[in-house]
Amino acid sequence: MRRVCLTLPTHRACPETIRAVAAEAAHGARHFRAEVHLLILDSSDAPVLAEHRRTVAALPPVPGVVVHHLDEAAQRTFLSEVISRSGAAEPERLLGLMLPSRVSYGACTNRAFLFAEALGCASVHRRDSDSRYQHLDGEPVFPLHHELTALGRPAAEVAGLVTRSRLDPACAHRPVALVGGSFVGEMSVDVAEIRRLDPLVYEDVIGLSVPEGYPEIWRANLIAEAFRGAGTAGFTGDLTTLTTVSPTRVDMCNIALAREVYGRVPLPPATDTIGSDYFLLHLVHDARLPGVLHNRHIVNFHTGERRSDRGFLAYQLRFAKFLLSTPLLHSVYAGTSAAGASLLDTGGALRASVVAGLVRESTQLDPVENGERLDVVDRSYRKLGGRYAEAADFLAAHRERLVDEVREDMAEFAVLIDAWAAVVRASADHGMSSKDVA
Repeated sequence: MRRVCLTLPTHRACPETIRAVAAEAAHGARHFRAEVHLLILDSSDAPVLAEHRRTVAALPPVPGVVVHHLDEAAQRTFLSEVISRSGAAEPERLLGLMLPSRVSYGACTNRAFLFAEALGCASVHRRDSDSRYQHLDGEPVFPLHHELTALGRPAAEVAGLVTRSRLDPACAHRPVALVGGSFVGEMSVDVAEIRRLDPLVYEDVIGLSVPEGYPEIWRANLIAEAFRGAGTAGFTGDLTTLTTVSPTRVDMCNIALAREVYGRVPLPPATDTIGSDYFLLHLVHDARLPGVLHNRHIVNFHTGERRSDRGFLAYQLRFAKFLLSTPLLHSVYAGTSAAGASLLDTGGALRASVVAGLVRESTQLDPVENGERLDVVDRSYRKLGGRYAEAADFLAAHRERLVDEVREDMAEFAVLIDAWAAVVRASADHGMSSKDVA
């Protein structure tokens, strides 16, 4: 029986999302005769964790669905054992990259990848805690349906199952490595406010995320579409496209990857950095691995914490680090784009050593550019005033540390890539027993 991992990483209260994702897991088990492992990786504080435990305990049993609800202590135990078993150098350093004390979008997903290996899963399907499903005729519209239909099958077979194909025929023999959609509804609450307060400031700040050298018309389009997802139109029917999926067309709350991708290269474990978990999407695209783009978009919303002053400042730090990381990431993506299909070995697998080399090269970029980026953010936020001026004060006080951190984050990512194959093998050898099931 095909075994897959539907994962929900969380660090905040989301009982409704847990119940909704459990219903999606049940759909996958019923319609595809798959064994769906619902993996909830919970970094919440004690009261929220207890609420989640009650929610999980109340889930109705469904044949073919196995639920794992793991707090950070359980995750740490597993990771420590696996890293030790791998024989990798500096095990404590690797453990810190896998389970850092600060928020890391890449690290939480990397943990899901290793648990999926231990469970013997063929793919990982990720959702987020601030997500809901669209409905059609009163029924939820689950992305898992398209993910299980296409993922891992030769693209030539999938061509007959999708609405349209825009895939280069030269790639038709390769298996589908990625299936994804985007989100509809609210764009990022903080950047939406910037756009409302001053559209020109918005263009200046968001423009920092666009690679250098883009023609102005493309640049303007990228700025206009950034953080917008798929807009606000509701779901009326399926539209699926077999293609090399552009990373700008999908969101990490609505993504599925085959183990042939994440089993070779992890995500950057950068802390407090939005967008760091999109790395593999670029890699899949640049290696010309087939994917399916669908329109079963997740409904995005923001929790009360995200609208609080504390949540605002936390996001501004993560957003600033994203803007500072983009020159390094764009350097890597330029290299992977130039490499193209040569990113794959003769067996069609990603060449991790090539990726690690490009990541290390990016750390040699002149940090002066990032100082200039912070100058743009500072000027822009002080023009907006209010709590943006307060955020500018905070960023200015940590200016040198932030510039150093993004370079250190990439250097640590290269270290993790080097160790990844051994850790993945150790995870598969380790397995998971019944005591790991909630």
